[in-house]
Amino acid sequence: MASRDVGDGVAQPQLSAQERILETSYDLFSRDGVRAVGIDRIIAEAKIAKATLYRHFASKEDLVLAFLDLREQRWTREWLEAETERLAPTPSEHVLALFDALDEWFHRPDYEGCPFIKTLLEIREPDSPIHRAAEQHLGVIRAKLERYAEQAGARDPEEMSYQLQILMMGAIVSAGRGDPEAACRARVFARLLIDSSS
Repeated sequence: MASRDVGDGVAQPQLSAQERILETSYDLFSRDGVRAVGIDRIIAEAKIAKATLYRHFASKEDLVLAFLDLREQRWTREWLEAETERLAPTPSEHVLALFDALDEWFHRPDYEGCPFIKTLLEIREPDSPIHRAAEQHLGVIRAKLERYAEQAGARDPEEMSYQLQILMMGAIVSAGRGDPEAACRARVFARLLIDSSS
């Protein structure tokens, strides 16, 4: 028997057309990538008219950019950052806790990989606003890693942040190809980085 959501039985506010478009796009782009999902599919699944979509988003590019912004809010800030800091007893342990958070994510049945990485690889043109946005969102994560490296006592937090992000992205890709233990494997190397850099 399916469990009831907290809000079941209570009248829920209807999503606006713009919210419905963005929520539908979020699910589709997260799972299938931005190139594979066309506007017609979004229109059909959001149950809106084409004119409604274009009234809120002038182009697919605008919709993808809004999706990437929402992904940063939901995944990077509201989940990854919050979960890392919840799991770490002290700030100096944030680096390793981040890989513990990734481990939890990799074992979830809805694990869909990283849309920032996928988008960067799908949209290869460096002058594309979408490509640049994906780079910027990955940059936000790297900056967070730099802060965690500093808290761990790294001599060169910026350099360590790049190294940690390589480990993190490699683990995400490995989990996507069927290795749910990738975060645990990457955590071993993160520990070595901390030990050799402090």
